Amino acid sequence: MKHAPSPRLAPFAAVLVALATAACSADTNSYPSLGLRPVEKLGFAEPEVKTAVAAPDPALDKDIAAITGKLAAISTGFARDAGKAETLAQSARGAAVGSDAWIAAQSALAGLDDWRAQSSSLVTDIEARATDRAAKLQPDYPALAAIRAKAQAETDRQTATIARIQASMPSA
Repeated sequence: MKHAPSPRLAPFAAVLVALATAACSADTNSYPSLGLRPVEKLGFAEPEVKTAVAAPDPALDKDIAAITGKLAAISTGFARDAGKAETLAQSARGAAVGSDAWIAAQSALAGLDDWRAQSSSLVTDIEARATDRAAKLQPDYPALAAIRAKAQAETDRQTATIARIQASMPSA
């Protein structure tokens, strides 16, 4: 049995057919293009960042000069005492742990460790100045970065020298 469409639905069906036909004949330019969008044409490279140049700071330059002098004094003192510690360590090589020669060499190593602590403290002071500048959103100061690298290299050299001398002696 076939049912005939209800006469009340006929106007709705006509409206639906009209809307569907209108949608099919709409302008096809309203859809987005499948081509590259402008942002996709830019690429994935990082944008160039312009770094700020630090303005001369006479007070900081004065501090850096003082730090340079301290670092030179520490380096000279360490080198002088390292020579003495090396000599004492050579004489302690055949001696027993706790002997006078061994104790003298260990005391000399303690003196070297004091020099290293001073240079390490200097690195910490330099880093504090750099951190203070960064907290104030000031750009890196090249002279400060250079003295920091020099002080860190000196501390690393001292650490290696102490370790080398210590390794040459009998261990407790």
